[in-house]
Amino acid sequence: MCGFVGWFDEGAAGYDAATTIRRMADAIAHRGPDSEGFYADERCALGFRRLAIIDLAGANQPLFNEDGSLVLVLNGEVYNYRTLRRELIAHGHAFTTEGDAEVVLHGFEQWGEAVLDRLRGMFAFALYHPAKGELFLARDAFGIKPLYWHAEGGAVVFGSEIKALLAHPRVPRQLNERRLGHWLCMEYLPDEETLFRGVRKLPAGHWLRWRDGHAEVHRWF
Repeated sequence: MCGFVGWFDEGAAGYDAATTIRRMADAIAHRGPDSEGFYADERCALGFRRLAIIDLAGANQPLFNEDGSLVLVLNGEVYNYRTLRRELIAHGHAFTTEGDAEVVLHGFEQWGEAVLDRLRGMFAFALYHPAKGELFLARDAFGIKPLYWHAEGGAVVFGSEIKALLAHPRVPRQLNERRLGHWLCMEYLPDEETLFRGVRKLPAGHWLRWRDGHAEVHRWF
């Protein structure tokens, strides 16, 4: 199943990053019993819980590209990853794992967001570009893999489950009363909103680019 958490925050001095990212990852420990991994710099933090399916020993995350300029966490499966891997090797990319997540990493490096059109599978991922100060989130065409986000004060917090976001001090634990009636009647919210105020679902087949304190959301499918 796997799961990931993280944030991009230019003003993160108000809380301890190491404690916060671990608390967020612990909230989704049930999604990944096999291993955990973390990345953090002065603006961005990523956490990952892994359920090992492919390359059981070697494909731990977060993953880095050849020169360390991109960092990726991914939840999901890419069914055509072997075909894409061969194509990327032909383009000169060097792989260090046998997993499908690294194919997404190098695919983004090669094709940018156009890599999404090449992926066949179910996935959600976060990709961070430290030099550009840019974060990229994406979700598969049918929304099989979950991805939630909250933006406030020039910062964005995200993760595979809402409970992970609520473990971050920037995310308020406030009920979205306006949508409660719909949930009680239908047990489902059809749009981007959730039962927690300010926490949104990234829609199926969409990507989100975060830079300069603002989100750009785009439908790719």
